[in-house]
Amino acid sequence: MTNSLPPTPSRTGHIPVENGTRRIYWEYFGEGNKEVVVFLNGLAMLTKSWYRTLPFLHPDYDILLYDYFGQGESSQEDEPYFINRFADYLIEVMDAVGVDKIHPIGVSYGGFVAAELGRLHQDRLHTLTISGILLTRETLFQMYQDISLRFYRSTDEVFDLYTQYLYEKTFGENISRKIYGDAMEQGRMKFYERYKDKKHCLIRLTEAQDPFFANIDRDPDAYRNVHTPTLILTGEQDRAIPPWQQAKLLDILPNARQIMLPDCGHMTYMERPDLFWPGLREFLREGR
Repeated sequence: MTNSLPPTPSRTGHIPVENGTRRIYWEYFGEGNKEVVVFLNGLAMLTKSWYRTLPFLHPDYDILLYDYFGQGESSQEDEPYFINRFADYLIEVMDAVGVDKIHPIGVSYGGFVAAELGRLHQDRLHTLTISGILLTRETLFQMYQDISLRFYRSTDEVFDLYTQYLYEKTFGENISRKIYGDAMEQGRMKFYERYKDKKHCLIRLTEAQDPFFANIDRDPDAYRNVHTPTLILTGEQDRAIPPWQQAKLLDILPNARQIMLPDCGHMTYMERPDLFWPGLREFLREGR
């Protein structure tokens, strides 16, 4: 973990989707002779956001990354996005790259994509790992989404204020104490600069949660048929998706187990790497 040079993908590319009108960007790390892990982006992430965490699993596993619409080098049109299609696009990437089955890992927004992979494509999964999501309709989460959209649609000054609120809500106490000040401000400003001129990406990605939850309203049992071995990693201090909401996942996903991470907020893999990655590695070895 001390190597300061960014990793270099073995292969990169784009695949055309939506009848060739849009593109999905992907990166592959490895030679194609090992099981493949897919890190699924959070809302405001891109492929390069995972580079610092790759050594926790690579080279023991090959790694596949990709950007949703509105992220990185994928298309960023101001048009509706859909979480179930983000899952479908990954299958298209896998087919293009030559990958049969994967271990998807989804934290926060990426967990919603992971859940759709389980619902729609569990035949292409070895295991499923999720963190910081819910699969039930919760009013508090709807309120959080609604206020985020109001900030995204506001002036730059108000959007700047939102980024401070976002960082305050995202992390647990311990890591916040460590990074509060210059380090947190640098991260916040990177977020602000990345999206101040393309807030439509955040809006469209957030709005994509509406059809996701509408499908749950139509079919509350939609995920009860996901029999893929599933690991749920929950931060005890998660205020974005509180532990009591995440606990409901155990009643929905029939083949799930949960690890509770103490002194940890929403960004579990960043805040408690000492617990997140060993627990995940053991699950990947034994989860099937």
